[in-house]
Amino acid sequence: MTLDASTALPEDIRIALDRLRSYTSPSPEHSVASLPDKYASYPRPRFAAVLVLLYYKPEGGGLRVLLTTRSKALRSHPGQTALPGGKSDEEDGTPFRTAIREANEEIAIPVPPNPLATHIQVLTLLPTQLSIFLFRLLVTPVVAFCHRPDLILPTLKANEAEVAGIFDHPLEGFLDPDVMKRDGESLVEKGEDWIYEDELYSTSDLTWLNNSHYRMHRFRSSSTPIKGLTADILILTAQIAFARNTTYPRHAPGQTEGFGPTVEWVMEEA
Repeated sequence: MTLDASTALPEDIRIALDRLRSYTSPSPEHSVASLPDKYASYPRPRFAAVLVLLYYKPEGGGLRVLLTTRSKALRSHPGQTALPGGKSDEEDGTPFRTAIREANEEIAIPVPPNPLATHIQVLTLLPTQLSIFLFRLLVTPVVAFCHRPDLILPTLKANEAEVAGIFDHPLEGFLDPDVMKRDGESLVEKGEDWIYEDELYSTSDLTWLNNSHYRMHRFRSSSTPIKGLTADILILTAQIAFARNTTYPRHAPGQTEGFGPTVEWVMEEA
């Protein structure tokens, strides 16, 4: 199915999706076959992919992104917000196959031969990024669009061993957190799931790999906070889709824009 077949989409949503389709990532597609020779020895399990699954919600909902809250029983990032996805297997071949396989395992996203899988269209790959707390995990975001959320969303089911819950968030909210109040979005109560003094958005600057600088973004949602690498990926997705910058300072003083240099540091040390 092509975007032109989605006749119910408003013009601004069509334009946003077309911007994403036209985007070309500067990163190579991290399949085993396409890796540059100097990275050929980098361990395959250190590559991962996540699915940025967008869909349109009418009546003021706009363009949404599907998110999960990780199970508190997991060893890494327990109880935190995540995009569906995980580590690559040798047989995956491409980031999309990794992302969709993991999303199927986590929340039952349909995969072939399920006919519902035809309603999910890959739009683009984003640059490979480095997980800040798992320094040697390189993550490729796969942006896709769900043309029939009315058919697919009701079929989703959390794998309780990995996922505590499934929720969504307005993509525009990663450019302007005030969207949550403007549009009357549901917000989790202050307390365990939002411990920060700020109403909608919190940030702090950190020093990490090679003494480089990093700004941690945290967004209040209807569930757990959206922060760290997940927030970084969704900020970039929103910047591309809506062709504008954030209403808040995106980077820490002295922070290198993008994760290109840090990815190179990690791969060269492998």
